[in-house]
Amino acid sequence: MTVTSIDIDPEELRQAKALAGTSSNRETVALALRTLIAVRRQPAVVERIIGRRFDADQIDPPTIPPSSPMQRSA
Repeated sequence: MTVTSIDIDPEELRQAKALAGTSSNRETVALALRTLIAVRRQPAVVERIIGRRFDADQIDPPTIPPSSPMQRSA
């Protein structure tokens, strides 16, 4: 882990801690960084899902009929 010294507006940090429900500055900043990364990656992930091609058996899998009551008791 890298130790970094940064200037953060105390009021913004207070608001971020309140919104995130975090108790420490370190936890708040770590959550903010993880959230930013996830939000920025999300469109790329959605595009990969949309562009994915599925095989016919993945789209319309075979139907397995339920067993009859007589078969279950045997």
